Amino acid sequence: MSTMQEFARSSTLFGGNAPFIEAQYETYLADPAAVSADWRAYFDTLRGDARDVAHAPVIDSFIQLVKNRKLAGGMIDAAAMHKQVLTLRLISQFCTLGVFYDDLDPLRRAERPYIADLDINTYGFSEADFDTEFDIGSFRGAPNGGNRMRLRDLIAALQETYCRTFGAEYMYMADTPQKRFIQERLEPVRARPSYPPEFRKHILERLTAAETLERYLHTRYVGQKRFSGEGGESMIPMLDHLIQKAGAAGVQETVIGMAHRARLNVLVNTLGKMPKDLFAEFEGKHSGDLSAGDVKYHQGFSSDVVTSGGPMHLTLAFNPSHLEIVDPVVEGSVRARQHRRHDATRDQVLPVLLHGDAAIAAQGVVQETLNLSQTRGFKTGGTIHLVINNQIGFTTSDPRDTRGTLYCTDVAKMVEAPIFHVNGDDPEACLLAVEIAMEYRQKFHKDVFVDLVCFRRQGHNEADEPMITQPLMYKRIREHPGTRALYAQRLVSESVITAEEAEAMIVTYRAAMDKGYHTNTTILSNYKPPFAVDWAKFVGKHWTDTASTAVPVKQLRELCRKITEVPADFKLHPRVEKVIADRRAMGDGEMPLDWGMGETLAYAALLNEGYSVRLSGQDAGRGTFSHRHAVLHDQNRERWDSGTWIPLQHVKEGQPDFEIIDSVLSEEAVLGFEYGYSTSDPNRLVVWEAQFGDFANGAQVVIDQFIAAGEVKWGACAG
Repeated sequence: MSTMQEFARSSTLFGGNAPFIEAQYETYLADPAAVSADWRAYFDTLRGDARDVAHAPVIDSFIQLVKNRKLAGGMIDAAAMHKQVLTLRLISQFCTLGVFYDDLDPLRRAERPYIADLDINTYGFSEADFDTEFDIGSFRGAPNGGNRMRLRDLIAALQETYCRTFGAEYMYMADTPQKRFIQERLEPVRARPSYPPEFRKHILERLTAAETLERYLHTRYVGQKRFSGEGGESMIPMLDHLIQKAGAAGVQETVIGMAHRARLNVLVNTLGKMPKDLFAEFEGKHSGDLSAGDVKYHQGFSSDVVTSGGPMHLTLAFNPSHLEIVDPVVEGSVRARQHRRHDATRDQVLPVLLHGDAAIAAQGVVQETLNLSQTRGFKTGGTIHLVINNQIGFTTSDPRDTRGTLYCTDVAKMVEAPIFHVNGDDPEACLLAVEIAMEYRQKFHKDVFVDLVCFRRQGHNEADEPMITQPLMYKRIREHPGTRALYAQRLVSESVITAEEAEAMIVTYRAAMDKGYHTNTTILSNYKPPFAVDWAKFVGKHWTDTASTAVPVKQLRELCRKITEVPADFKLHPRVEKVIADRRAMGDGEMPLDWGMGETLAYAALLNEGYSVRLSGQDAGRGTFSHRHAVLHDQNRERWDSGTWIPLQHVKEGQPDFEIIDSVLSEEAVLGFEYGYSTSDPNRLVVWEAQFGDFANGAQVVIDQFIAAGEVKWGACAG
């Protein structure tokens, strides 16, 4: 201890500088080019031919270096080292705390907070230091891609990257490559893309479509509820850009889930629903086509669009509930589509979930769905979450009442998902966010969140008066010119477009509305996706229709033999060994069938006839009360070491899939997931099992919602 204390007192390599050395070494391990030449050369000698080096030998080498006082003193100047450490701390604080100082609220209702760690005066730099070059560690903001910057340039780069209209939360993530990926996408461009003029015009056209549709409906159908998306118009170009980027990345299907807010806008401007069909619903001409008791802003839709990577099939899931229950339904639908495509890497089908800020923070099914996202039986390769954060839930806008966290998206941190907060009045920052989100998802196959901070111009619905409860907030909203107007002014001031051209976009869109057509030119007509399900044989059928389900006794006996076969070197638990022996006796007619054998035979018969089966639930493998034993466990090997045997996967050569999944202790999300799976794969038996007696707790709500929508019958769910 006395020796180490002496080192700490006498060397710039220890004491307050130890964190810098540690950071330098961590940076070197991730990217040797990211540290200065002298440190790189020294670390190279430590590593030698080894692929990696533990920290202990490195620290030991520093101790040896300190013993040679002359070498240590000549290598590093103490004062310079202290300023270098402060510089790296400054970078770290901007990466971590910059989001709290960002310009995110279009309404600008609060002053930016004072954050001492972002105040340059906190660090005690002198005026002379501002022209001094420092090592910038892992920061990627140097203009030439180098690893050193003048302090004044570094400060400007940090403020531009982390304190404008794009706020990134990602430093809490444990995985260094994922953090580096975000840095490499954000820092070189200072969180501001350089889109070409034609693309910027396209952004304005999409904003025009979003705003003009809402205003058109507002004047044509006065007083009718539509749950307007006004104030969050940037969502439409964001979805458009996301779909195009996904197509370029190889995605061939996208399934979208959302609540009622702005759904009509998404239906028309993203999926290409004909406005004339929407108008007919407003006018009551198509009411017979709606499910019993449902409304037009709960409906689903599907279409096909052109992308640079080829045609993409889009699906907007039905949502008979106002809130988040659609989340696991979408995930289940995506998993089924991935299975149908044999998409093992989960790159071809993308789930996209649109949330409300109040709902995502309050609804437990969000947490349940996130908890499923990386489990083996439920993962879908990462979901893009887009939060339409209009800063008000129904009539409640005080964060102290709407949630117990700082941000509505804090639930995302449970799975270490990166979160990008963007100001809805900066459409280009919004598009950059979904661009990075899409790249992140495809690279790491994990969830990512984009928090679109915007506002809600109308009340909760068009008959609601929000000034009753939010007078000051809505005074600012009434004075806000609209995102489209602000962006048009920006493009005019930068000579990208003329004011006349900007106004002409509105005239063009309104003319299309008058004719009942949309202006989305990417929509494909008369295109049949290659993996589409043929639903023709199900049309006009009823779940009560009779069907022949008998299986010949000879075939049942053969199936009994198959499902009771166990490998010779597989050691069963004595109790399970007796269950299997009894089942052989049942197959030979020596014992009556019990419930577990009857169920197993039913699955075996379906598999034998060419129908695949997916069974999930709590303790589904053995059965909650140890009755099923569909998954057998070798008593001499662990499960993850080839220690399981699933007889139903060995019914016959070339049989369909049999999946059996021990789910997390969730009911609502898992039930929603399996419901979504079944709606996308009608030729597969999908079975969900809850613990006996727990069925009514939460899960009942899901069934009631879909029964109310007329989509399923109670008997089908109960069966």
